[in-house]
Amino acid sequence: MKRFGLITTLAVGLALGAPWALAEEAVRITPLGSHDGEFCSRDRALVLEDPNGTRILYDAGRTVAGPDDPRLGDIDVILVSHMHGDHVGDQRIRETNAGSCASPDTSVGTLPQSNTVDIAVKKRARIVTGSEMPAFFAAKLKEAGADPANSVLVRFGGEREEGGVKITTVPAVHSNGVSPSFLTGPLAEHLKAAGVGASVGPPTGYVLTFSNGLVVYLSGDTGITSEQKLVVNEHYGAELVVMNIGDTFTTGPKEAAYVINDLIGPKSVIASHANEAATEDGKVREGTRTATFTELASVPVHVPLSGRTMVFDGNANCSSGCQ
Repeated sequence: MKRFGLITTLAVGLALGAPWALAEEAVRITPLGSHDGEFCSRDRALVLEDPNGTRILYDAGRTVAGPDDPRLGDIDVILVSHMHGDHVGDQRIRETNAGSCASPDTSVGTLPQSNTVDIAVKKRARIVTGSEMPAFFAAKLKEAGADPANSVLVRFGGEREEGGVKITTVPAVHSNGVSPSFLTGPLAEHLKAAGVGASVGPPTGYVLTFSNGLVVYLSGDTGITSEQKLVVNEHYGAELVVMNIGDTFTTGPKEAAYVINDLIGPKSVIASHANEAATEDGKVREGTRTATFTELASVPVHVPLSGRTMVFDGNANCSSGCQ
């Protein structure tokens, strides 16, 4: 996973006065949304790249154009917060900028495997999840002719290191049923007829500790939880938060601001899962949930504009790409 000699490269760069040398210590976060340069209604996916080159895809969802999406590059690890279609990917875009920001064209079907599994197979990536999700993904990988051992578990309170990045799961308050459309055979038909899904345990958030010391909390879809203070803040000390703000189905912008201001207290936050066309020409639209959250949060709020890489040092300071 380590794609270059970081120490040697950095030392040579410093000796030559190269302006990019210190940037090699940075974590790079790139949103992969439906429309270039915008934050749109179905946007979930982020690629997080460690200074050592390890690349992690978080909640591929519907706005990654499958494993051949040119924006993906190499992917070493895939994280899935829960099994809802807009996160695991029950359908996907064919290409960027199709449809509108409010209603992107995600008409390419990915069932029953999912966009996540398709990407994992092509990229030979490991899927790291909690609860009972690893067994589900292992079965999907096997069905696709890939190695089921590439679906691995990390439970609450545990830790797994992948390519120099420490990964753990933390509680989220949401649901985590697998739709019958991801399943085949009689079980799928019975569940569909009953109007229920198969449970794969509770949903999760993630805490990632990168090699430059940056600690990032990925909230997944969640309401307010006491663990956001006790675990995410007091134990892990998250400095950068990716926070869902979509309301109704997840934490709303006012509740999300409370989480940021009163429970976690990070140094900066990336808005996520707004369920709206949050921007126009790259600027936050007035009256949106994103605008409300930005106004209420007491720390810098960075808007994830698709394709624009945000660069963070070990203290969660953004040096470029942030709005």
